[in-house]
Formats: sequence, C-alpha cells, structure tokens
Amino acid sequence: MKTDCHCHILPGIDDGAWCMEDSVELAAKQVSWGYGRAVCTSHRTHLYPNTPDVVKRACDSLREELKRQGIPLELVPSMEYRLIPQTWPEVLEKGWLLPWEGNHILVELPISDGSKIGDIVPEDEIRRLLDMGYQPVLAHPERYLYLKPGDYLRLKEAGALFQRNAGSLEGLYGPSVSDRAEVLLQHGLYDLIATDLHSMQYARFFDSIGFTAQ
Repeated sequence: MKTDCHCHILPGIDDGAWCMEDSVELAAKQVSWGYGRAVCTSHRTHLYPNTPDVVKRACDSLREELKRQGIPLELVPSMEYRLIPQTWPEVLEKGWLLPWEGNHILVELPISDGSKIGDIVPEDEIRRLLDMGYQPVLAHPERYLYLKPGDYLRLKEAGALFQRNAGSLEGLYGPSVSDRAEVLLQHGLYDLIATDLHSMQYARFFDSIGFTAQ
C-alpha cells in the first residue's frame, strides 16, 4: 500500500482543507493517484496550535465520512511540527508527539525566514528525537532557500530523513525551489516523496504533470 506521508486534508484545523467537502475531494484525489493511506500531518505552529486530541478527532470525523462515501483511503493522524520557540518546547514538555510508521516524526523549519528558529538548533533537535526513539523526517528541505550546503549536510549527518514535495521539481513553488530540489536530488539526499496536499489547486497541478503515487 502506497502512503502519502505528508498532507493537510483534515477539515478546518490548519491552512489545508477548509471543510469536510474539501477533505473528501482531496482524499478522493489521493486515491486516484494510487495512494491507499494518508498520514494527516496537520500543522503545529503558533498560527495552528493543534494538539493530538484535536487532530485525532478531525481524523475520526473524516474517516467516518470517507467510509460513508466509499472512498478507500486509510487515515493516520499525525502532525507537522515547526521547530520554533513558540511551539516546539511545549510539544516536548507535554509529550504531544504523534508519530507515524511507529516512530516517524515530521518536522519543518520556517519557510522563508531562518531567524524565526530563534535559539533552536535544528541538528540538536534531530538528535534529541533520535535519542527519544523517534525517526525525524525533515519536510520539504528544498523550500528553505536560506540554508547553505553545509546546513543540509549537518541535518543529514544528525540523522534526519529528507522528504521532497511532489511538484517541487516541476515548478509548483517557483524556479528557485525547483533548482534547489534538483541539487538535493542529484546529491542523493532525498529519502521520501509526499504531496504536502493542501487544496484542489495543488491537486490540479499534480494532475497537470501526470503525478502518481511514489
């Protein structure tokens, strides 16, 4: 069974699907691309301070609706944790880690402004997660254009898996991200591919490039 390990299809809890109708439409698209399972990685940021309970309830609601409509997509509740001082320490303190595949945790850095990391050292947090028995997965490293080659190598050496977004190479996020994704791909740094699906705009782009589950 092919798994989309990064998507935002749960209704109304982050910047992904706005309502149940949107969620069902996106889930049906995932099935059409060949996915049988979706890890629902709702954001955990200062804008979307989700907790495991919130995510699990939203996942249960969508699961029931997919069953009612006969859409064969297995859902796994999880989160995408942003490594910023406003939220990450609280996640660790309260034990709000919601892994998938047994121990995988999806983390992200600030998209465009590296200063928002504050005093957090990403490599240290990667090693911390490993010491706790988790496998950290870094979401869409190609989108962090402020990172330098040595930064990527340090994150890999610390133990992070790298997850590329579908569409990054094809221009979904612009030419600079496409170029960065090509470099990371050429250096063999990617371990996983996922959709990071948020909306039908994403879905239409994937359809336009003939995307299928990988």
